[in-house]
Amino acid sequence: MAVAHASSTMVNIYKQAQSRVPETISLPPKWLHMYEDFITKNASSVSQIESALRSLTYIIPGRFRESELASESLHTSVQLLSLYHDSLLSRALSRLPASISRPHPTPHNRYTKYWISRSPLYQRVALLLQTIQYTELLWEMAAKRRGEKIRWRVVVVLEVVKALCRVVLMRLTNTRPLVSPPLPEREVDPRALEVEAGVAEEEREDGKVPGDGMESPEPVGERGGADSSLGWTMPRTGLSLPSLPDSHDISEYLLKKVLTADDIKPARQLLRRVTTTQGQVAELMWIARPVLYALAMQKWCQEDRKSWRPWVLGVSVEIAARQLAKKDLAERVAGGWRGLTGLEREELRRRGWGVGWWVLRGGFYENVTK
Repeated sequence: MAVAHASSTMVNIYKQAQSRVPETISLPPKWLHMYEDFITKNASSVSQIESALRSLTYIIPGRFRESELASESLHTSVQLLSLYHDSLLSRALSRLPASISRPHPTPHNRYTKYWISRSPLYQRVALLLQTIQYTELLWEMAAKRRGEKIRWRVVVVLEVVKALCRVVLMRLTNTRPLVSPPLPEREVDPRALEVEAGVAEEEREDGKVPGDGMESPEPVGERGGADSSLGWTMPRTGLSLPSLPDSHDISEYLLKKVLTADDIKPARQLLRRVTTTQGQVAELMWIARPVLYALAMQKWCQEDRKSWRPWVLGVSVEIAARQLAKKDLAERVAGGWRGLTGLEREELRRRGWGVGWWVLRGGFYENVTK
């Protein structure tokens, strides 16, 4: 009798658990959707929250054992979370109606968004490259706990994977130079997202379907005092009239409305193709320089950290690649530096500043800077 009662109880428990399985499975997507709504409605606070979390990395070191690893883990997590937030805000911005003004995209964002929309493989490879760049220091710190040999093996593997990703990106963009970062940067007007989120919430409360086109648009200025600067939406046409700028900002306002040559060019023409052998060799040297430096550090610096040979090799490859690229541009582009687009000048300038980081690397740091 007791056995029969126990078996019936187990059957009832099993049925109850089985009935709750679909509800349990549906919870994570529901929580994720709630989190996405929260980020969209509070777009203006996202960067502040991320900065606050990053500031904790300056407080943690020295507080307890293995605090450096915990600090880097937190920093890496915030970087990856920021990457996820970028995708959420970009997706929300793309869903905004035409009546809401959008921020003018930078040449870098126009270029990277073009290749993302054209090639899904570009987005996956660029995301992998960005993820490795955010997590590589954490991988190195974790591997260092198992010895110097394991550390440098992990570093070399990471640099090889990054180099392969860059070669693939160069191939997907038809031998164009690489840009950094390979993904679009955050460039969202938080007021526009918050206005749209507030309007959608009001429509849901009133029993209306957001964006069904049946209700006449109301002036944006009447939706809230903080949003009046976005302009006014005309009831009949649905077009948006921008608000008048402050009298002290007239010059800045007019300069923002001026179209430059880069604004007119198609996105793919913001970077020229590298068609010469000299230019392609320069780009491949720039891609390979971290791998060569990591291999040299693995060979010569495990016993002698003050060895100059890896540093000399890395600096030589970097400068040679830069000089080859400048010579190729001078021969290939009419007007030389003046004939470059804004994105090309920005990338060359960024790589030029990158040479300065060599004073904090290898033999120069150990023998001079330190």
